[in-house]
Amino acid sequence: MDRSRFVSFAFAAFGLVFVSFLLRGTTRLVAPYGVAVAVSAPVLFAAAALLAALVVLALLDVTGIRRLE
Repeated sequence: MDRSRFVSFAFAAFGLVFVSFLLRGTTRLVAPYGVAVAVSAPVLFAAAALLAALVVLALLDVTGIRRLE
């Protein structure tokens, strides 16, 4: 993976977090809190998984096991 793709994945992860908060807020206007959390949770979990994968890739790059080109 090259560094520009890594950065674009990082921006995508933070964008997913932002979308999750937007979903929760707008859903909260028309539905109860539990429904709003259920709607936004999958997006937030996807963002968390992407960020965790990026942290692992960054650690592999720092340790020299797998370099980012």
